[in-house]
Formats: sequence, C-alpha cells, structure tokens
Amino acid sequence: MQTGIFTPHELRILKRLSTPLKIQDFLDMLSINFELGGETCMSPRRVLREKTAHCMEGAMLAALALRFHGGKALVMDLKCAGSDDDHIVVPFRQYGRWGALSKTNHAASRFREPIYKSIRELATSYFHEYTTEDGKKILRSYSAPINLGRFDARGWMTSEKNVYYIPRYIDSVKHFTLVPRAAVKTLRRADPIEIAAGTITEWSRKGQQLFKKSKKR
Repeated sequence: MQTGIFTPHELRILKRLSTPLKIQDFLDMLSINFELGGETCMSPRRVLREKTAHCMEGAMLAALALRFHGGKALVMDLKCAGSDDDHIVVPFRQYGRWGALSKTNHAASRFREPIYKSIRELATSYFHEYTTEDGKKILRSYSAPINLGRFDARGWMTSEKNVYYIPRYIDSVKHFTLVPRAAVKTLRRADPIEIAAGTITEWSRKGQQLFKKSKKR
C-alpha cells in the first residue's frame, strides 16, 4: 500500500495502531456519529479529522489500519430482518482463528476475540444479543469478507467526499443465511433482562462517553 497519500499526522496515528487491540481501543475513543446534520459515509481521513464515526466509518478506518500493518482491509456485513440497520464489522485473523473489530454504540455488537474457526462462527456470535426493543432476534445473514482494496482507484481512504459507493456495494453482494426459514417462526424472544442490556449505550447524543475503559490491562 502506498503511504505517500497520507499526511504526517495520519501516518503517526496509523503507525500506533499496530495491533487489533490498539485499533479497537482507538475506535472506542471516537464518539458515535449520530449524523445529526444528515447522513454521512466519511473516509478514514475525515474520521481521523472529525474524531467521530458510525459503524461503517469506523470499519473503514479499522480495515485501513490493519492493511497499513500488512493485513487485508476486510469488512463483513451483518444483515437484519425488516428495516433495522445492518452492522459492519472488520474480521481479522490471529492464531489461525477469526475475530472482529467493531464501532458501535451498543453492548452486543462489539469486538470479538480471535477464537472462531470460521467466518460463519464469527457471524453467529452476534446472533443472540442482536434484538429489537420488543425482544425479536433479527440477525439473518452475513456477507463473506470484502476487501476494500477493490476501491483504491476511487480514493476511499482519503476522499473528502462521502464514499456511499462502499456500503452500496456491500449491500449488493451475496449474503449467507444464518437462520433457516422454518426456524424463524420458533425463535424465542429475548428475556426482559436481555432487552434491558440491549438498551445500554456507550455514547450520548451530546457526545459524552458514558462508559470509559479502565487504564489497567
């Protein structure tokens, strides 16, 4: 990957993000982009400047950081039933297993340790906690990992314009079913305690971080 397209400030940040754990910690420091001024799909350059991101924007930055240190800029789509938002995560491979980086405001759809044997196992790990306010379990399918390097010619890493073409492409690719159609009708709704856990958020709409990491590791 050509590094000459990045500013010295961007390079300093990317050099620091040398492991999946460091990348995830950096993502968690970014406030959630609630798109209060209208929808966005900011490039990694704009995310670094604005210090805010939603799941797609955070995923692109995380994928870039992995690529910067010799990995692949992969993203994976988790698709839901109905009108609920999909979620984008960044699969990475360590020790022969898969894990995932994630930018989210919720408790369930977060970082995954690299302990999963396959992409399907990784996707399935998000199923039980991915629920609506009335307890419906809505995760239905996942995409294969998509390499964002396919968009290099369009300047996705440093664009000053919104890169909507990336989520449009992700939405168009083949997705693999997680839940057999017959099983959908018999899925048990989440318990009240599970529903309550799903309402916990990390960032307020005023940009206040409600839960902060301990300094100890």
